[in-house]
Amino acid sequence: MGYINNGFEDNNQQTDIGALVRSGREVLFQAFNWESHKHDWWKNLERKVPDIAKSGFTSAWLPPATHSFSPEGYLPQNIYSVNSSYGSEHLLKALLQKMKQHKVRAMADIVINHRVGTTQGHGGMYNRYDGIPVSWDERAVTSCTGGLGNRSTGDNFHGVPNIDHSQDFVRKDVTAWLRWLRHNVGFQDFRFDFARGYSAKYVKEYIEGAKPLFSVGEYWDSCNYNGHSLDYNQDSHRQRIVNWIDGTGQLSTAFDFTTKGILQEAVKGQFWRLRDRQGKPPGLMGWWPSRAVTFLDNHDTGSTQAHWPFPSNHIMEGYAYILTHPGIPTVFYDHFYDWGSSIHDQIVKLIEIRKRQDIHSRSSIRILEAQPNLYSAVIGENVCMKIGEGSWCPAGREWTLATSGNKYAVWQK
Repeated sequence: MGYINNGFEDNNQQTDIGALVRSGREVLFQAFNWESHKHDWWKNLERKVPDIAKSGFTSAWLPPATHSFSPEGYLPQNIYSVNSSYGSEHLLKALLQKMKQHKVRAMADIVINHRVGTTQGHGGMYNRYDGIPVSWDERAVTSCTGGLGNRSTGDNFHGVPNIDHSQDFVRKDVTAWLRWLRHNVGFQDFRFDFARGYSAKYVKEYIEGAKPLFSVGEYWDSCNYNGHSLDYNQDSHRQRIVNWIDGTGQLSTAFDFTTKGILQEAVKGQFWRLRDRQGKPPGLMGWWPSRAVTFLDNHDTGSTQAHWPFPSNHIMEGYAYILTHPGIPTVFYDHFYDWGSSIHDQIVKLIEIRKRQDIHSRSSIRILEAQPNLYSAVIGENVCMKIGEGSWCPAGREWTLATSGNKYAVWQK
């Protein structure tokens, strides 16, 4: 199979921060896991760029590239240093250059909810940033996490100083840093870490200031449970994600944690969960598919952290769902590269069908079956799929089997 045109060369898309969301033809790749810092990561990824591009991914989300107190990158300190446990600045820039050559955009992991201080200040806390670029004092830290700033505009990330985005000087410095990541380092897309920690209106300001081509926020809170049992109705959960996207001026997409939570229960023999009371998909995808970034697992939920993992024996049913459905699908590194060539090739085949049949984030969907052991749907005009143990195939001679595997099948016209 030849290289798929990822729509990268459209000059309009280099300046228009809404073009890619309007197009709706993104397929994302999370290009790391929780242990990646142990494995000379920038070099490892550089070798894989041709395969990532050939597989049809438009953007690869990289781990936090800046200097961090923790090797995984999520406790940033000197934000203008891109020498990290993943590799040197030189190796990072070589990777980004290779990605650019292969027309895969690089997504930076933006960790701006919290920052580890260098110096003890007010109250004996490490809430000053002396001796490094962006040398803030205690006013940059929220009063609820030991600083002299205002109260947080979101939830606290405990254990480290949380940044007070209500301060003009903080936002000015953050915007300048994001612009540096875009124009000096070479990232094109942003993923906003711990987006619950600060008001979405600041994300809007940062996107407008730095102009990433595509943005996605991690607005992760708990689904609705009744004891240990997941509620059928998750409307309030997806509404909170909708509210966050609205708060960004609709400039950012968001990870569809609602769909993940429902889908990983559905595949255990509860496929009735995959149709809401209005007959639509029950996650964010069913309400606002053009802003819903669907996924099965990431470095937090899966990998060695395994905080909320997708059932490993149902992974391909999960990918058959998100890669044929509206929304913006994401594939996780572990599944693609660590779970064997068969899984890799099955995922590539699903992406190929998605692109060939022009399934996009706003494609129409008609759910045909949502029974305990069977789910089936028609997406767009030319794709039909089923997952689950129940036997089913579409009526009509115009349908031909495009791909199939354990407990899933996809047909096309």
